[in-house]
Amino acid sequence: MSNKHLSILLLSLGGSSLFAQTKTDSVFKPLDQVVVTATKVPMKQGLTGKVLTVIGRDQFEKSSGRQLTEVLNTQAGVMVAGATNTPGSVQTVYLQGANAGKTLILIDGIPTYDPSGTSTSFDLNLINTDEIERVEILKGSQSTLYGSDATAGVINIITRKGGNKPLNASLHLAGGSYGTFKGSAGIDGKIHNTAYNILYTHFRSDGISAAWDSSGKKNFDNDGMKENLVLVNISQKVNDALQLRGNFQYNQYKNDLDGGAFRDDKVYTTKSTNTQGGVGADYSIAGAAFHFNYNYNTVTRIYDDGPTNHSSYTGRSHFAELYSNFSLDRHLDLLAGVDYRNQQIRQSDPYSSGISSDSAYVRQFAAFASFLLKNLGGFSLELGGRYNSFSKYGNVFTYSINPSYLINNEVKIFANLSSGFSAPTLYQLYSAYRNPFGELKPERTNSSLETGIQYSLSHFNARALYFRRSGKDNIIYYGANPNYPNGYYRNLDKQNDQGGEFEASLKAGPWTFSGNYTYTTGKVTTAVGGKDTSFYNLYRRPKNAVNLSAGMQVTRQLFLSAALRTVGKRIESIYASAPANAASYYTLDAYAEYKISPQLKAFADCKNLTNQQYFEVRGFNSKKFNFMAGISMHL
Repeated sequence: MSNKHLSILLLSLGGSSLFAQTKTDSVFKPLDQVVVTATKVPMKQGLTGKVLTVIGRDQFEKSSGRQLTEVLNTQAGVMVAGATNTPGSVQTVYLQGANAGKTLILIDGIPTYDPSGTSTSFDLNLINTDEIERVEILKGSQSTLYGSDATAGVINIITRKGGNKPLNASLHLAGGSYGTFKGSAGIDGKIHNTAYNILYTHFRSDGISAAWDSSGKKNFDNDGMKENLVLVNISQKVNDALQLRGNFQYNQYKNDLDGGAFRDDKVYTTKSTNTQGGVGADYSIAGAAFHFNYNYNTVTRIYDDGPTNHSSYTGRSHFAELYSNFSLDRHLDLLAGVDYRNQQIRQSDPYSSGISSDSAYVRQFAAFASFLLKNLGGFSLELGGRYNSFSKYGNVFTYSINPSYLINNEVKIFANLSSGFSAPTLYQLYSAYRNPFGELKPERTNSSLETGIQYSLSHFNARALYFRRSGKDNIIYYGANPNYPNGYYRNLDKQNDQGGEFEASLKAGPWTFSGNYTYTTGKVTTAVGGKDTSFYNLYRRPKNAVNLSAGMQVTRQLFLSAALRTVGKRIESIYASAPANAASYYTLDAYAEYKISPQLKAFADCKNLTNQQYFEVRGFNSKKFNFMAGISMHL
């Protein structure tokens, strides 16, 4: 590393998740920060033993030129492969080393997924930062509260709601490298007892070639993206005890694809559409609160690669839940509830006979409860359990034990011990690659442990933790049976992952510093030749990752920041061949914001200042130097 780069590194002692402090974003006192994801009801972080990180609206205001996955990539324990590739690329979330599909995405606390995929991972290209109020990242297995696919944790995307005035208006315009433009306009407010928020966002980019031309002579074309999003949130306060809620979200994007790693394709495109709608109610009476949610979600992906190569995949899901939280005593709370899920898929492609939604479905029912002992001289303890019943495969019970001890409202010692599961996807159950010898079982996390210590003052915050996760019955694609040349899915492997995280933030006058470091390792145990063999298998996930940044409020109008990200060596899985090594890399970013007036600001966000050539995914391009600049107006 050059002296110039070393100087920037020493200057940038911090992580981009905690640039600045606002009245509504209690960045530097997280133990007093009220969160909702850890217990499904509002609670201060100091009362829970779970590991939770909050990305506030202030950070998203400073990320208008970025995709959501680029912001997530700055957080401890989070790796999103594909976040810096051309827009519309596959975004694969790895939380604390867990495989794809093991981190459940929530939107306003509601599970959101695509049942038609090989994993149930939700496409985060369908979420735009302009619609987000904040994001809560809850680590460790959360299947007791949130069910399947939460074995590594959950990412709860909390959308923006109505303001306090009768009418607020917002406008964001930005443009930059690769012919990229983003514009959003919205209104929100509160009229009497009705709060509302309506937002429209348009995004487009000419992009770069998705595939990497290793020779530099094949003239690969650029792969662009166009996206439109509509978000509507509304709530009605009927009286002091009852509030009703409604939400609607529609997103559609179309992007160009290539033929795979190192392979150009000039006609291959995909179109993805997501429609979500839901209603809810909250009712409070005599120390108890009742919450009801219903949500409908459909995702359709259409792939076109010439007149004879057309494929479509549709996944639909219904989700309904009813839960209550009771204050039994000033030291004891109870949370109890039930939920129901119905998933269907439909598939049409030239390679198979297709899948009909009439036959490809699964229903799930669950009941869960947790007790929270709190304020016992600084000691708190949460005990929870969940029973899951399925129409297609066996039943599962999960548990969670979360003790914590708070000392002088400054030091928290915590632990989270839990179990979890990931149900087989409908694609794994009904596609041409289904198991011919019997039903798949859910993947199980026998134990997930996070333990550590957190220290918080008004100007300084630090947290260190160790995590370990042990699972069995991992579902793999198995192609070693000569009687089934196309292969099939089966339960086979055991997976063990572990690592550590350290993160800290400091506010010193006009300066804000923060940073995080993550170490991750893991191995799979699988049967080879009748014997168990273990080997490292965290493909695309680095053992070491660092995020550092520094921000300065130069004047009341001008804010500047710089950020450094380093990602260590990884390995890349290659079909029918030995894994390939992926080199480490670093990126340097800079951000500037100037408040022209209380209602208007201008910004510039420059990424990969040193124009690094690096690869998050083997054979696919990551963006070299690029920028976004624009204005943001609030009236």
